Amino acid sequence: MSTLHQIALTFIKSIGPVTAKNLLAYCGSAEAVFSASKKQLLQIPGIGAKTVDAILATDALVRAEEELAFVQKHGIEVLFFSEPNYPKRLKNCYDAPILLYFKGNADLNQQRIISIVGTRNATDYGRNLCKQLCEVLAPYNVLVVSGLAYGVDVAIHKECLANETPTVGVLGHGLDRLYPQVHKAVAQKMVLNGGLLSEFPILTNPDRQNFPQRNRIIAGLADVTVVIEASIKGGALITAEIANSYNKDVYAFPGRTNDAYSEGCNFLIKTNRAGLINHPKDLIYYLGWDEEMPKKKTEVQATLQLSLTTNEQKVVDALQNGQLSIDELALATQMQQSKLAIVILTLEMQGIIVSLPGKIYKLL
Repeated sequence: MSTLHQIALTFIKSIGPVTAKNLLAYCGSAEAVFSASKKQLLQIPGIGAKTVDAILATDALVRAEEELAFVQKHGIEVLFFSEPNYPKRLKNCYDAPILLYFKGNADLNQQRIISIVGTRNATDYGRNLCKQLCEVLAPYNVLVVSGLAYGVDVAIHKECLANETPTVGVLGHGLDRLYPQVHKAVAQKMVLNGGLLSEFPILTNPDRQNFPQRNRIIAGLADVTVVIEASIKGGALITAEIANSYNKDVYAFPGRTNDAYSEGCNFLIKTNRAGLINHPKDLIYYLGWDEEMPKKKTEVQATLQLSLTTNEQKVVDALQNGQLSIDELALATQMQQSKLAIVILTLEMQGIIVSLPGKIYKLL
């Protein structure tokens, strides 16, 4: 598939991720979108005359040539929605970007990924929680995602680097610049153990509206989002809300009732939007990592297989080699999560599988 046309697809005016995916579904590839005739494009549901004119214009391809030259020169990887290197957890989110730019060495499809966010005005309490949490996470082969912003974000990245834990920063601008500039040294170290990720092309400034948009990537990349200190308004609560909308687990550290930068965390816990974490080890317990046993193959009895439906058997087969998250099960079974949830519930009631914290499942 042509990387040039993949990039160009993101430069077409008035086309967002949902429309782009619709075009890909009908045309088959990004290159086919640009080679389709006006008549063919107008037959695609939801595609109007203005959108067709934008596709047929040459502007997008010209800009894509500049972008492609930059990513090739600077060793940046282009992750396209339909290709295997695209983050599989994010792919299950309806509004996931059609394309991402990545510079680094982290595996964005690693078995364990956690997003950690918080206020830009971190207190000593918040910074200490960052330190404790990263120390607890270090032995568990986890990838930590945050936003490389002031406060909790950069504190988390620094602590991950200190503990040799890979960490990825999701940016609200192109990879030709860095905001805030004072985090440049941290960012350079992250590229060597983690990376920098963005949906934005070069020449994109860190404008205010870009940051809520990038928050959906932070939430979508991970199995769980953890909030460390947050005011009642701000990006951390937006990320938590998005994670909840994606049916992902959210946890938060509480704070004193009169602390402005704990007000958001306390609100999330009070309204059942987040589980409460009193100690970093609580997260390990919630995710079931402290109960893990050495992997062993579990063979389901032949008599059991006879009583399972086709979809139930798909789930059982997928879990033969170990536990999987609901996102991983959806990919393995090629089932929509709404249908998969019903199948999982049936198998749980039959005592065939068990649910672990973090929406992870395994065979009994």
